[in-house]
Amino acid sequence: MRRLLQLALIVVLAGCFPANAQYVFEPMNPRVKLTSTNLPIVWITVDSVVQRDKRVTARMKIIHNGTGRINYADTVLHPNQHIDYEGFVGLRYRGRSSYEYSAKKPYSFRPLDRPLEEGGSWKRVSILGMPRDNTWALLAPYNDKSMIRDILAFEISRPWMEYTPQGRFCEVICNDVYYGVFLLCEVVSKGAYRLNLEDPGEEGDELTGGYLLEVDRDDGHCYNSMYLPVRSNGSSIPTTLIHFQYEYPEYDDITAAQMAYIQDCINQMEFNLANYTFRDSRTGESLYIDEMSFIDYQLAMEISHNIDAYRLSCKFYKRRDSVDPRFKLVVWDMNLAYGNANYQDGFRTDTWAYQINDILPEKASTDMVPFWWYKLNKEAKYKQHLKERWAEYRSSNLRIDSLMAKIDSLARVLTVRGAESRNSRAYPVWGIYVWPNYYVAKDFADEIAFLKRWLIERIMWMDKQLGYVPELHGDVNADGELGVNDVNMLIDLILGGNSSDEVWSRADVNADGEVNINDVNALIDLIVGS
Repeated sequence: MRRLLQLALIVVLAGCFPANAQYVFEPMNPRVKLTSTNLPIVWITVDSVVQRDKRVTARMKIIHNGTGRINYADTVLHPNQHIDYEGFVGLRYRGRSSYEYSAKKPYSFRPLDRPLEEGGSWKRVSILGMPRDNTWALLAPYNDKSMIRDILAFEISRPWMEYTPQGRFCEVICNDVYYGVFLLCEVVSKGAYRLNLEDPGEEGDELTGGYLLEVDRDDGHCYNSMYLPVRSNGSSIPTTLIHFQYEYPEYDDITAAQMAYIQDCINQMEFNLANYTFRDSRTGESLYIDEMSFIDYQLAMEISHNIDAYRLSCKFYKRRDSVDPRFKLVVWDMNLAYGNANYQDGFRTDTWAYQINDILPEKASTDMVPFWWYKLNKEAKYKQHLKERWAEYRSSNLRIDSLMAKIDSLARVLTVRGAESRNSRAYPVWGIYVWPNYYVAKDFADEIAFLKRWLIERIMWMDKQLGYVPELHGDVNADGELGVNDVNMLIDLILGGNSSDEVWSRADVNADGEVNINDVNALIDLIVGS
């Protein structure tokens, strides 16, 4: 009874926890065993204490027999499995809130040719079908109980952005203990198959690129913006600064000439944004930012209402002037998105994420959104391009039925062979508040259902704000509404089989090229969702 009262109190107080709330998370259950799975199996063996700021040598072995095939933990009974990677890695913890407020810790690892103690060097390897590189992450979905928010955001933005990281679900066993479901993924870096940034030189065109920076917290070595953050009414917020961290070259490696150059580029970009002179007077094109990259990034942040959007883990980069002199953006760190934050309006579907400064407290430790986004969204041409881009995506990969199918597909990968069940036994979080959950789901199906409902509400609100009138997909009888009459007509079509191509197109609700019972199920989901 005492335990039930504790859980009830946690649920009641869930919406009251501030961003820095301290709480006791459920510890990992070390008795969970993995025998077989549809996901790759990652074994880690490490003799040292894993640290956050320093890599230690570990051994890693990855079994992956191919998509749709089973991977077995017992390699003695199943000796001929495909070894995707086997060797040494430099291992450390990564992340901030994902580390501090999680029982399941995320990792960064770099493949090695030999142990660090023997002078090992990083080596580039291909892992799980992803291109060769020497820097990888094992993201550890814990407060994201769906475990799919990061990969969903990547998949949504991939058709838009110049580069979006790839990732693969896997199950991790460390020192013979089951650690649960992780996302083994690329990180945003300069690699040839990632951002493919040039090594900057010391003068001329070589000095102009490439650079990777990040809007984030003050790490002690950052460059501070010359412009204060603002609120929607244009008033400045004098108690806080916007910080730019050096990602590539890193602070310890960047030269004085390179640092001075990229700081000047930021200053020029911000000066022109602040003064509405960032467009070429003859062509109307943006001079300092890739406007479409900024629009695509904004749509990715807004459709997910990412609580950290624009102000934390906001990665932007610049190539050499001879290639492209404008700043561009990359999507990253989305585990608190899609309604998964109970503070600072992160759970809402009816506000803009870029306007979060309006509700943030004025204090030096507050991480705020750069003024860029307020200025851009007041500029007529930018707003028009934003609306046009939204309409383009809403009629393609942001169709509600397509998004629901994508969520179902990702969820199915985690449930078809019990990976989610094992993970939830290792980390018993269902029905328990985990920072910063807004919705405390009773089980995985409940969490996925919440994610779907939230996303549909969010899209419908954005449609209204951006002036998009969606085609009523599933409106089989073309009466402008979704209802039981559409279901009846769809069933008649399936049984009778005769109709025009136009009607058949409307009847193919799940857009798989066929009209069958799956379309009936999809239509019912749409009706219930709408």
